[in-house]
Amino acid sequence: MSLQHIPVLKEESISLLNIKPNGVYVDCTLGGGGHFTSILEKLGTDGFLIGIDKDKRMIKLMNEKLGDRKNVFLIHDNFKNIKKIITNLGFKEVDGILYDLGVSSYQLDEKERGFSYMEDVPLDMRMNEEQEIKAEDLVNTLSEKELTEIIREYGEEKWANRISKFIVAYREQERIKTTGQLVEIIKNAIPARARRRGPHPAKRTFQALRIAVNDEMDSLKESLYDAVDILAVEGRCCVISFHSLEDRIVKRVFKYLAKDCECPPGLPECVCNKKSELKILTKKPIIPTKQEIGQNPRSRSAKLRAVEKV
Repeated sequence: MSLQHIPVLKEESISLLNIKPNGVYVDCTLGGGGHFTSILEKLGTDGFLIGIDKDKRMIKLMNEKLGDRKNVFLIHDNFKNIKKIITNLGFKEVDGILYDLGVSSYQLDEKERGFSYMEDVPLDMRMNEEQEIKAEDLVNTLSEKELTEIIREYGEEKWANRISKFIVAYREQERIKTTGQLVEIIKNAIPARARRRGPHPAKRTFQALRIAVNDEMDSLKESLYDAVDILAVEGRCCVISFHSLEDRIVKRVFKYLAKDCECPPGLPECVCNKKSELKILTKKPIIPTKQEIGQNPRSRSAKLRAVEKV
């Protein structure tokens, strides 16, 4: 597998990071390395770049591409551990942090990983293949209620109730082991008239299961607070998200950390002592141009938000 990847909103995110040649930067989602190599090009020999990815294959491929670089650290870990990772490398603070969320082009294109609903392969969906829980485990062991909650919350799927009911009925006859089985279950659960409109009928359920398998939402929220903690003054954090749930978390965390006092109105003076930690640089999220979407259709739902530490 070679590294051929089109990074989304690359120029905009690299510009907003405001890279200093001697700074310390973190790419929390190494993936195919598109943003990573763009940051590296702007660093001098005194600058440092840390790449984090849950997928060991991405770390291995980037190591092979870059060779031994004394100012580059590639870490196989979850970005929710960003503070510990930075501390263990001997840094007290960093000048910029980038997140490019969601599943990478490689993971989608590697059919055996089970992220895509377009192939009939084992139902896996693990970004970190060393973890035990797969999508297969969730669809075969969770209760109907738990499945409904996951599909409704993480997939924003209006047919979540019917899909979970059909999953439970199917697995009583045989174990659900492949993406093809799950796609057929979903198609049978969603009425024909609804299947004819909008995206592929399995898209939202597959998204929901992927998020649940990889604990993406809780990891993101936890990581963002720690990321702001380790940012140097005037350091910047940029986040590229691909669906409304991610973007909502990013927006709320940034808004909360950018606000002063949280006391109820009417108090004579502030008792919470909360001080603003951030300046929001993107009042509205930056989205791809029509030209970028034309060149890379996977970018169509991307949103970029950026903040600066004060």
